[in-house]
Formats: sequence, C-alpha cells, structure tokens
Amino acid sequence: MNDSEFHRLADGLWSTIEERLDDWDGDSDIDCEINGGVLTLSFENRSKIIINRQEPLHQVWLATKSGGYHFNLKDDKWVCDRSGAEFWALLEEACTQQAGEPVSFS
Repeated sequence: MNDSEFHRLADGLWSTIEERLDDWDGDSDIDCEINGGVLTLSFENRSKIIINRQEPLHQVWLATKSGGYHFNLKDDKWVCDRSGAEFWALLEEACTQQAGEPVSFS
C-alpha cells in the first residue's frame, strides 16, 4: 500500500464513522470531530476516544479508556496487530462502555 492509498482508506474509515454516528439514535450524545488526521469522539461523561493515522506505518491507532490498539489493513479489514480483533468490534465495545449504552456501527 502506498501513502495515497492509505490516506484514501483512512478517509473512508473516518467518513463511515461520522455517517454511522449521525444515523445512530441512542440516548447519549456522541460528538465527532475531525482535525487533520485525528478523529475525536467525545461522550457526555467527558471521556474521549481518539482515532488517528500513523502514516509512516500505514496503521490506524485507536485510544480508549480501556487501552490503545494499532490496526493494519488485512483482507480489506482493519485488524489489531496484537489481538487480531477487527477495528469495528473494538470501536463498538469502547463506545458502548464510554456511552453507557449499546452503540453499533453496523
């Protein structure tokens, strides 16, 4: 993967997160802000989830209250380099924990 492909894929990931949160109809308010290569999700309890690009490594990093995760693209899916878990599963788990109610991105 070259840098331009990585940016295209990361931009697509950011857009999908933003769109799915716009469509989400939960009781909690989750704000989504994109600033350069960093996407920040802010929750009513003042906690945050930070998702950012690591261009030199062609990775997406996810920072949550429960820990940090690094994802590589494998078979068109972002997969954690330590656990093998998919990005969407870990993001849903973290958002559910921090929002205090089930959050789904599917």
